[in-house]
Amino acid sequence: MLRRIIGFHQDQQLDWVAELECGHGQHTRHRPPWQKREWVTSAAGRAAKIGVELDCRKCEDGAPPDDWAAGRNL
Repeated sequence: MLRRIIGFHQDQQLDWVAELECGHGQHTRHRPPWQKREWVTSAAGRAAKIGVELDCRKCEDGAPPDDWAAGRNL
């Protein structure tokens, strides 16, 4: 299911996680040569991705929202 990115946060390992409108998160790592997402390394790059849709497998599986979404009005 496609869900829009509404923000970003870093996890405990300082990897970037895209916050999706459904309350799920999806890692957006830049670890060349396997994962090339240089845009995630800058605030401007992340801001440019707000509103972009990602495929949310957690929605497909019927998973509850992630902890970061607690208390947010999504």
